[in-house]
Amino acid sequence: MSRFGETLVRWYQENKRDLPWRDTEDPYKIWISEIILQQTRVAQGYDYYCRFIERFPDVFALAEADEDEVMKYWQGLGYYSRARNLHEAARSIAARGTFPDTYEEVRKLKGVGDYTAAAICSFAYDMPCAVVDGNVYRVLSRWMGIEEPIDTVQGKKLFTALADELLERSVPALYNQAIMDFGAIQCVPSSPSCLFCPLSDSCVALQKGLVDMLPVKRHKTKVANRYFIYFYVRAGAYTFLHKREAGDIWHGLYELPLIEAERETAEEEVCGLPAYRRLFEGCEVRGFRLVAGRVKHVLSHRVIYADCYEVEIAGGDAPQGAFRRVPAADLHKFAVSRLVSRFFSLILKPNINNKE
Repeated sequence: MSRFGETLVRWYQENKRDLPWRDTEDPYKIWISEIILQQTRVAQGYDYYCRFIERFPDVFALAEADEDEVMKYWQGLGYYSRARNLHEAARSIAARGTFPDTYEEVRKLKGVGDYTAAAICSFAYDMPCAVVDGNVYRVLSRWMGIEEPIDTVQGKKLFTALADELLERSVPALYNQAIMDFGAIQCVPSSPSCLFCPLSDSCVALQKGLVDMLPVKRHKTKVANRYFIYFYVRAGAYTFLHKREAGDIWHGLYELPLIEAERETAEEEVCGLPAYRRLFEGCEVRGFRLVAGRVKHVLSHRVIYADCYEVEIAGGDAPQGAFRRVPAADLHKFAVSRLVSRFFSLILKPNINNKE
């Protein structure tokens, strides 16, 4: 074993995190954990993983489930395409009867990329597949002093080759876990504790004063603003929901009737919007009030500024559109975005307090 690999493994054995997906070689459970941890911190994903595995203990249970239920168990994790891909892949695995056991077949699963395939094959089957995630990029770029941007084709090829070269093929799973945990706990993005780092004597970035500048990213994410106006429509004991379709954020999640504006809209302007008049055409509107205004919701590529209004209409009326009429008491049963969930909590809070 190389000195680099030996140092990482020794550090890992003393500092590793106790995580449930590390106590198994079941490829299904490892797969679930890896998908959950895409774009999600371990602290947040831990409880989601436990609940998900309890409800869907194997790939067949997940394959047989209704998509709405899968989305509900994913609610709050974000990046909901992960859940849809997971469900689709589970059905393909169930159809073949067993989880794939080669890198090529694992890589073909919906939503599985190079990193996830390598992680599954390494941790479940102890295959010599090097993992390259954000933690690995950071550790290698700093330790070797590499200033090649990690978000370019050339940079990705370089780091993939280096990770494969450094992989300890006699203990690939152990080594992969070690370098990822090292990046997550020791070689952290901001203000790492270099003084107590076991690799400090050989770290090029530390010697050259480049720790805070590595790894390098060339491209910056472009962020766009969007303006949403939601309506909680009260029709007696019922309200209305819409299921978002493909082609935009939150595909497959439910939401309140929505108008998207080009700019922030003042409260006194809302009822005059043509889209509002179309939405409630033919309805007897009995009440209108602001529930929450100018709520800021940040996503990876956009910032949403949202308002939510409560509109009371006659019990037999309904807004114009493809809406589902549901008892207001059943709103908690539907998978919604974190933003809509915040509005639900504000809307339902008086009712919850009354029940208590």
